[in-house]
Amino acid sequence: MLSSLHFMRSRRIALVAVLCAALLLTLVGVGWRVTAVHAASVPASAQQIKAVGSRNGHMASQNVVVQTDWPQPRFDVQGTGYNPFERVISPLNVTSLTWDWKFSAGSSLTAPVIANGTVFFGASYSHVFYALKASTGAELWSFTAGDILASAPAVANGVVYFGSTDHNVYALNAATGTELWSFTTGWAVATPALVANGAVYIGSADDSFYALDAATGAKLWSFATGSYIQSGAALANGIVYFTSSDQNIYALNASTGAKLWSFHLGSSASSSPAVVNGIVYVGSGDDHLYALDANTGAKLWTFATSNTVWTAPAVANDVVYFGDIDGNVYALNATTGAKLWLFFTGIESDGVTSAPTVANGVLYISSVNGIQYQLNANTGAKLRAFYVGNASPVVVNGMVYIGSDNGNMYALHPSCIVRCPVVPAKQSEP
Repeated sequence: MLSSLHFMRSRRIALVAVLCAALLLTLVGVGWRVTAVHAASVPASAQQIKAVGSRNGHMASQNVVVQTDWPQPRFDVQGTGYNPFERVISPLNVTSLTWDWKFSAGSSLTAPVIANGTVFFGASYSHVFYALKASTGAELWSFTAGDILASAPAVANGVVYFGSTDHNVYALNAATGTELWSFTTGWAVATPALVANGAVYIGSADDSFYALDAATGAKLWSFATGSYIQSGAALANGIVYFTSSDQNIYALNASTGAKLWSFHLGSSASSSPAVVNGIVYVGSGDDHLYALDANTGAKLWTFATSNTVWTAPAVANDVVYFGDIDGNVYALNATTGAKLWLFFTGIESDGVTSAPTVANGVLYISSVNGIQYQLNANTGAKLRAFYVGNASPVVVNGMVYIGSDNGNMYALHPSCIVRCPVVPAKQSEP
């Protein structure tokens, strides 16, 4: 199914490339031919189309933006926190990020997801779930749940899914906000939703992890752990992974819910896992990041920090990134666990509790005092920092979307596309 989707999307990109090349040919005159077209086999935020004159050798090029979604809380079902298709914002221009729009919801916000030009998120204490137009921030619709919304949503096939501390998992029509179904668990649902292969995967404070039919809300299966569940899930190769406050990470058959393995993490865990290349990465309250064999649960390596690892890791280009309560941001070799670099935010107590995001060579992460950092993903060098509240950003289609704990949803864009001068950081809201 995924390969079919990628094929259809690649055909769409190829069509865009052909149309843009034709436009270039019209603009540059008779005798020009396209000699190079940069078009990926999957959606990308920007593709460069080039036409070279066969008679005079002159060249014209045009950047074309092709829309990409961020439909899961951590971009993809593997939980990587990495958008490999971003081509607009880079280390060369991230310093020019400027405010595009702001939407005030009046309450701490969940991390957003982006699909079909719409931003979806919940406002925790006002109990309101919102859909905004991604380009302008205009409200499209809202839905009021029965209690706190701390569950980051997921979108698939025109439906948005999320949980609430009113014990329910909700499914809404993504275009209209109409409730399609709800499923009641035994207690609060504050974990991120995950949607894959026609199922919604989500944990509850009733100590159980659920798989629900995405179309009807019917329970497919549930799995009981020894304590409440705070983490989101990751899925790869038919296996779903999540952590529980009973100090274990679990691997279950995604179709049946049968337990394949569990691993004791040494302390309570709220870190959502990520799974890449057969390795599961997860943080723990015992001050370690773990790398486990995705098939067996065998420990491959651990990395010790000086405090709790609350955040979900991000994994990109054989590097695993994560923040720690000790105030540090770490980059490790994903295969060996060797430390590549460390960045200190300056906050030693409850320093970093938000999950990192990686896109096009930039690492985005915030500290508990609300400073959002953009770091060079290769070196850890600080590119820019500004106040926006504690949040995990989403980077897609040349935009940065931030659902802040100060009650605002922000959208930012770079003011230039090539190497840019540093813009002084704003220490206040736009």
